[in-house]
Formats: sequence, structure tokens, C-alpha cells
Amino acid sequence: MKLAIVFGGASFEHEISIVSAITVKSVLTYTPTFIFLDDEHNFYLIEPNDMKADTFSSGSYKKMKRLSLSHGGFDMSGMFGSKKVDVSVVLNLVHGSDGEDGTLASLFDFFDIKYIGPRAEASMLSFNKVLTKVYADTLGVKVLNYEVLYKRGNHAIDMDFPIIVKPARLGSSIGVSIVKEKSELSYALDSAFEYDDTVLIEPFIAGVKEYNLAGCKTKEFIFSMIEEPQKSEFLDFDKKYRDFSRTGGVSKADIDDELAQKIKTTFEKIYDPLFAGSLIRCDFFEIDGQVYLNEINPIPGSMAHYLFDDFNSALEGVATHLPRRENISSGYDYIHSIHSAKGK
Repeated sequence: MKLAIVFGGASFEHEISIVSAITVKSVLTYTPTFIFLDDEHNFYLIEPNDMKADTFSSGSYKKMKRLSLSHGGFDMSGMFGSKKVDVSVVLNLVHGSDGEDGTLASLFDFFDIKYIGPRAEASMLSFNKVLTKVYADTLGVKVLNYEVLYKRGNHAIDMDFPIIVKPARLGSSIGVSIVKEKSELSYALDSAFEYDDTVLIEPFIAGVKEYNLAGCKTKEFIFSMIEEPQKSEFLDFDKKYRDFSRTGGVSKADIDDELAQKIKTTFEKIYDPLFAGSLIRCDFFEIDGQVYLNEINPIPGSMAHYLFDDFNSALEGVATHLPRRENISSGYDYIHSIHSAKGK
């Protein structure tokens, strides 16, 4: 497999995507091609030896080869014209806007580029936490009660405190606050509305059991281990991204077979068929023996490599079982028939 990893993007999670790409590089058993998308939507070919933080923070990537898109892949200009970058499949590793909102998925589909990652419909449903709730409800998957507030709307809520406040279209726990009493609500909303004009309100349940499961589907499902993340009140930004940037593994959650099967069954409902062609991570709550969906991570940090016993095989498996798009040919028979009928 000749893999290219696309990372960066114009997003609040731009730096997180860079960390993800550097981390994935360290766990792959081969050297992929690295393509950086800057915040002005320019693509750059990054040499593997330059995959380090300073390359991007210093702006030195701008001296590297610029790429463009055309049918079938990325092009690199040279003295004798342009040539294709030699890759067979692209891994979308852009977190947040551009990567998880369906922008890159639509672009790759438009240019007929094979890619690992959520398709446009899956991206839009999982990127917006409110739409994720609606999607889960259609599947019969349990979610916590919620309210939605808009920046220019009424900010009164009916839910009892404590609550958790989340920007609707942002990951990585950015802009997320726990609000324990009414006097804290205004500040939490101001913080969340800095990142999004739509905010999700959920009850905050102290000490709730949380479990993470990653996976993909080839001929059958490939699951990671089920992890119970270590947290204080909730997984904030620092905890999440210091955690996933490691290259070591994690401990398997100490749960019985019945709960493990419930989590896997719920994951399958969420994944198939909407997320075909992607490796995702779902975060679940367990309340009174019932499994609740917390969030879908369509492009998880560092691709959740640390949850897999054999991440390389999982990635290669999904790459060889990508959904096929129907090729539509225009024969112009309808136009010809109209013209013939009119004598033209």
C-alpha cells in the first residue's frame, strides 16, 4: 500500500492534526507520503525527515514542494511538466473543519481519489454533535438528554445543574466546560460561543463510567480493545492530547463479556454502512447497565492507534475495503431525442 497522510487544515484543531501525523509516522511499519494542508488551503509535500513540530511552527514548510489536485490524485510541478505523486490511497488525518466536516471527503470524491476516512454524509452527521444525537436516535442508540442553544437566541435552559457545555461542531474538548451552578453558566456559554454559534447542553454525571472503542469494517469488523480512559471530572484538551500522542499502548477495560458485547453491538449499528471506508472511535457511557453514545470521532486523534494490537493491519484492511462510487456516464441520449423531435 502506497499511503499518503493528509494533515493540517484550516481548523481550531490544526496543531492537533500535526501531532497526530507525527505520532502515526512513528507507529507505521513503513514510511508513507506526507501532505500538509496549511490554513490557506495550500498543499505541500513534506519529506519524512521534516515531520517535526518546528517545520510547521517556523513556516519552513512553505519552502517545500507545492502540490495541486487533479483527477486521480495529487500533482507535483517540475521542469518538464507535472507528474502524479505516487500514492494509491490517502488517509484523511485532518481534525475538525476541512477534515471532519466533509470538505476533504467531497474534494477527494470529486477528483476520484481513494481515501480512508468518513464520506461526506458521515462527516456532516458526526461533526455536528446535535446531528449525531439525531442520527443515534434513528438507530435506536441511547444518548443523554440534551438542549441546544444558539448564539443569537435565548440562553435560558430547563436542565438541572450540573451540566456540561459543548460547542456543537468542535472536538478535542476545546471550549467545553462543566457548569455546577447557574452563576457559572454565562461565562461557560461565552467560552463555547467563541468557537461555534451552536452549543450543546447535557447533564453532567459525576463518576459515570466511560468506554472508548475504535474499529473499522473489512469483510468483518475489526475492533480495538475497549479502553476506560483515566480522567478527573472529564477528559480536557491537555489530557486527551498528551495521552494520544504517546506511542505505547493502553490497558484494557476491566468489564464483563456482556457489557463488552453491548458496546461492540452499538458500535456496529453506528458504523455500518454510513462510516464504510473509515476507521473511527466511539466514546460511550454505561449507566445502569445500558450503553449510551457520547460522541463519534470520525477521525480520532492519532487514528486511535494505541487501542489496537495490530494497528498496521487494521489500517491496511480498511484501505483494501473502501466503498466504491458509481461511475455515471453521460450519453446525451435525452438531449438528442429532444432535438430530433424539434427537428434540430
